[in-house]
Amino acid sequence: MSFFVEFVRDPLTVGAVAASGPALATVSTAAVPRTGAPVVVELGPGTGAFTDAIQRRLAGRGTHLAVELNARFAQQLAARHPAVDVVHADAAGLAALLAQRGLRSADVVVSGLPWAAFAAGRQHDVLSAVVATLSPHGVFTTFAYVHTRWAPPARRLLQSLRSRFDEVVVSRTVWANVPPALVYYCRRPGVDGNTS
Repeated sequence: MSFFVEFVRDPLTVGAVAASGPALATVSTAAVPRTGAPVVVELGPGTGAFTDAIQRRLAGRGTHLAVELNARFAQQLAARHPAVDVVHADAAGLAALLAQRGLRSADVVVSGLPWAAFAAGRQHDVLSAVVATLSPHGVFTTFAYVHTRWAPPARRLLQSLRSRFDEVVVSRTVWANVPPALVYYCRRPGVDGNTS
């Protein structure tokens, strides 16, 4: 099933007409440690562009939980990546998903979610779930398309990230992606997960 077909079926949950490219995947997953046994959560893996990059960085170590709302994408991803714990679920329920697996927190959360397609309440709920489950020294990464960066949903996302994390670093533009994108690296989640 093509990414475009899924976008046409449900543009508010798929949010893009094409999957992220390898260049964006490399930049978005750079926070995944190459040592130790980290707990890595991937939100909105879609067809697996970031999944492939995370698996390469983990090289058989740690835990990789991929949370996908689209049932078809989840099924395909689970078949292609048996080492990844793929769950068909809503990212807003992340705390319960981790608890079911005996995990207290995530070391890295990598997001491929379509934030620009989310209403304010949806953004709030998912970011609250991320902040509540990220370890104190954890890193949250997400991306925005350059052409939508100044649109109200994208500005709201960046403002919300800055209110919830002690540090938000913006990558250089990933021109090799179609469309060009940039990545937000968010560190040291705040104590107040309800900040909007």
